[in-house]
Amino acid sequence: MTLPMDTDVPSSPTDRGAVAVAMRDITVRFPGVLALDGVDLTLHAGEVHALMGENGAGKSTLIKALTGEQRIDAGTITVDGRVRELRGTSDAQEAGIATVYQEVNLCANLSVGENLMLGGEPRRRGAIDWRELHRRAGEHLRGLGVEIDTRSRLSGHSIAVQQLVAISRAIMQEASVLVLDEPTSSLDRSEVERLFAVVRELRDRGVAVLFVTHFLDQVYEISDRITVLRNGALVGDYPVDELPRPELVARMIGRDLDELEALSDSSARVIDRSGAPVIRARGLARRGALEAVDVDVFDGEIVGLAGLLGSGRTELARLLAGADHPDRGHLEKRGTPVRLGTPRHAIAQRIVFSSEDRRAEGVVPDLSVAENIVLGVQARRGWMRPIAAAERDELVARSIAELGIRPADPNALVRNLSGGNQQKVLLARWLATAPELLILDEPTRGIDVGAKADIQRKVAELARAGLAVVFISSELDEVLRLAQRIAVMRDHRKIGELDAREVGLDAVVEMIAQEDPAPSPEPATSAPRSRT
Repeated sequence: MTLPMDTDVPSSPTDRGAVAVAMRDITVRFPGVLALDGVDLTLHAGEVHALMGENGAGKSTLIKALTGEQRIDAGTITVDGRVRELRGTSDAQEAGIATVYQEVNLCANLSVGENLMLGGEPRRRGAIDWRELHRRAGEHLRGLGVEIDTRSRLSGHSIAVQQLVAISRAIMQEASVLVLDEPTSSLDRSEVERLFAVVRELRDRGVAVLFVTHFLDQVYEISDRITVLRNGALVGDYPVDELPRPELVARMIGRDLDELEALSDSSARVIDRSGAPVIRARGLARRGALEAVDVDVFDGEIVGLAGLLGSGRTELARLLAGADHPDRGHLEKRGTPVRLGTPRHAIAQRIVFSSEDRRAEGVVPDLSVAENIVLGVQARRGWMRPIAAAERDELVARSIAELGIRPADPNALVRNLSGGNQQKVLLARWLATAPELLILDEPTRGIDVGAKADIQRKVAELARAGLAVVFISSELDEVLRLAQRIAVMRDHRKIGELDAREVGLDAVVEMIAQEDPAPSPEPATSAPRSRT
């Protein structure tokens, strides 16, 4: 089925609040680039509106136009029925538009109360009335369902709490439009729920909320409407209950649904487990990090590690890759005992590991794309045997083409690439070493859906070609879509294994949530049962 990609006409707003913001025919040009091409955006009072699109779709430019950080070349911005010329952030604030970013822009050295009341401190006989300041600040926070000691220093609180303080400050300044730009990227699930409770409270008070995120689950959890941008142009404006998730992804990346759904074929492949596995772990454990785990990974197989944060997924991956040392247990590679003292030893055994923290433990941001790609090959050879220039250039060019790295410039600094392209560079580095086991920890987290689909498709392609893969993702549907077998982790131990061909999402969730998990079964050594 081919999904039409024509721009949709927004539905009638009769069942929603009044129009809070109407951006019409917004056009922004940069040298050689049309960043926004006649884009419309309508925000209604009492509505959470998601703004979706790949990196480079124009989301950030549109937000900057709305918040006064970017002058527009054409179009109009109407706020509460009045046409506004937003020449700076102060103009936006005067119009009632406030923005909360992932990195909170507050005074961390001041107290919570001081941050809330900054510039509007109550005074008594010319001096700040501290008792009244904290009384008002606490009263306002409690009105949003937030219980915080207003006398505590802001820097002592988590990013989630700091974001709540920033939102509260915006509301105290009578903002009628709140822009949340990737506010949940660094939050765990409980912090997200706390943030969303405040967002719902503001929505019910009539605030128009513009929500920008990469997390599709959160879009469908909190949003009322979705606007999709692609390549600087408007794709459409949709009620959230009229845009199923596969259609949203297809509209964002401009691809046929059939192409996306083809990834589902990955989990249906039958794996030959008659011979020795590429890697076999028995009783692998590390004190305080992981209880004894058994796991096998065979040629051409994707084994997914599923579980909540802190379940032991990453700890197991690091032990398999030699990044950490086990206290107990042993590893075999193709039936031969192996000891991985360091990641370099693992690379020598053709076992490579892509960390979940690609910036701190993955790419080297100040090096070029080419330099990052060849690091793994050079490390395996040793630094006394430099790679010849011709070999290097051929390897880099092939990697850029095969993985679709953008920009396709081997000399571009990795720090200037999007998160998705940085992840592709990291994947290219390890594939250049011709690995037999590829361990991927959250390879698609925090990247746009187009890059995510590219990486998922590449992983499935590599497995079909015979590469063994361990795949970790917080998105269970992603694990189910790619893996043939799923090892379920909880409380730093493996609690079971599931055949991805025979189970759905509910079975994985049920196993994670069960109070008394069954003992972990031995990994399969023969072909899995067929469907009946």
